[in-house]
Amino acid sequence: MHNFAKRVLSWFEENGRHDLPWQRERTPYAVWVSEIMLQQTQVTTVIPYFERFMQRFPDARTLADSPQDEVLHHWSGLGYYARARNLHRAAAELMEHHGGEFPAEIALVEALPGIGRSTAGAILSLALGQRHPILDGNVKRVLARHVALPGWPGRAKVQRELWALAETRTPKHRVGDYNQAMMDLGATLCNRASPDCARCPVAQDCEARLSGRQADFPTRRPARRIPVRGVRMLLLRDPGGRVLLEQRPAQGVWGGLWSLPELPLSEDPVAWCAGRGLKIAGEGRQLPPRRHTFSHFHLDINPLEIPLLQPGCRVAEGDRMIWYDPSEPCRLGLAAPVTRLLHESTQEESP
Repeated sequence: MHNFAKRVLSWFEENGRHDLPWQRERTPYAVWVSEIMLQQTQVTTVIPYFERFMQRFPDARTLADSPQDEVLHHWSGLGYYARARNLHRAAAELMEHHGGEFPAEIALVEALPGIGRSTAGAILSLALGQRHPILDGNVKRVLARHVALPGWPGRAKVQRELWALAETRTPKHRVGDYNQAMMDLGATLCNRASPDCARCPVAQDCEARLSGRQADFPTRRPARRIPVRGVRMLLLRDPGGRVLLEQRPAQGVWGGLWSLPELPLSEDPVAWCAGRGLKIAGEGRQLPPRRHTFSHFHLDINPLEIPLLQPGCRVAEGDRMIWYDPSEPCRLGLAAPVTRLLHESTQEESP
């Protein structure tokens, strides 16, 4: 542990990432957006999303004043959509309670939707230089290996021990650089599959390396069987080429996004259409099935394309359904598999 922070900072000066988009102007707002996007998502994936998001929503006021549909539209494909909904809610709270500015007290930051202890610490340390430890997945891995800490980090006891390690090793000065360095170290050298111990600045006293047990730390999550669910998605197309979309409930899978109507595999699609006043023009066409994997289950999607007789068939008020023209897309938050399905079906129709 001797000079741990000093060694990490020295490594960071030469090898760390210094020109990421959110580092160019380290405002609390920019750091917040980046930290939320980086949850469960790699830097290379986040960069283009971050740049587009910041161009459209450059500050909390713009974000709070924008419709959720448009926020989700700019998040489409990034996954874990609760993050976007929480960003939108938190922006509204910033406007209502903090004049559109980020509070400088960690308890107030943690009180905002979607922000936990580590994210709050990252925002205040990276943007304002305050001394707060962080504990994202990369930092957990570096610390767990360095002391050969047993146990899955998802368990409360292990989590407490990791926070204690993070607290004692966080320096009093250059905290923002140190926290960024720890995230970079875990992402680039101390990765899960192939740690590059030869280049690691803290390898000399890393207990996992000294015992040759790098792969054992941190302990993996206990194995569990991921269930599979099957669903039919209806691509209902009117003579004008428009398709019927319905908005998902705010909570749950793809919350707040627009998706194709879904029904159980056991339900008759023709009866479903008839029950909603939709008149079928011909035989449906089964599209290739595909699987979409969430963190807790696999979703097997069976798409069925059905032509309809009437243009702009009646949609009942309050159904949260719309007619959508894939050839002239509007700013809606679409579930990623739906975007791909619409694109594929539109390409097939093109001459």
